[in-house]
Amino acid sequence: MEQAARFNAAMQQFDEANAQDPSGEALRYAKRMSEWLVQLAPDASEPLRLAARSQHLCRWSIPRDSYPMTRAGYHRWRSAAAEFHAQKAGEILRDVGYEPAVIQRVQSLLRKENLKSDADMQMLEDVICLVFLENYFSDFAQRHDEAKLLTILRRTWAKMSPRGQAAAMALPLSHPDRELILKASGETEST
Repeated sequence: MEQAARFNAAMQQFDEANAQDPSGEALRYAKRMSEWLVQLAPDASEPLRLAARSQHLCRWSIPRDSYPMTRAGYHRWRSAAAEFHAQKAGEILRDVGYEPAVIQRVQSLLRKENLKSDADMQMLEDVICLVFLENYFSDFAQRHDEAKLLTILRRTWAKMSPRGQAAAMALPLSHPDRELILKASGETEST
């Protein structure tokens, strides 16, 4: 199978798998990931494009509430989910004919290995953070107190590159959401 056809087949299978999400959210999330990646890195490598599209592949299969609702439980859930996404993506990539080196690279990105020292991993992390801030943060903020939100935003901000942070500051956020991000990041609104 030629490279473009193999890539398209993988993307289609990722989308078909995510379309099975009863909430419909998995496919929307995957498409948002790809859209942000194109905005930030139109010349992104093929493994990075595949990883962005499969970032939360079939995530509904591992519900958050299947782990303790504690910080430690959250971290165990995230680790299990990353391994699950890497495994599912690997199966699809093998099915469409990708060689082991590409599969391993995609899986490494999905496991978030070498953040800050791997340019593709950093780009993927920027995309993840931007999708969260643009599409999910506002609803999330309604359910949590300011102290927790600031902690989460500070951690999010620390994971992002300066380029990702600049893109975040350009998002069309509500005034309260923007104020929280400014407070967490230590930035000030320029007038």
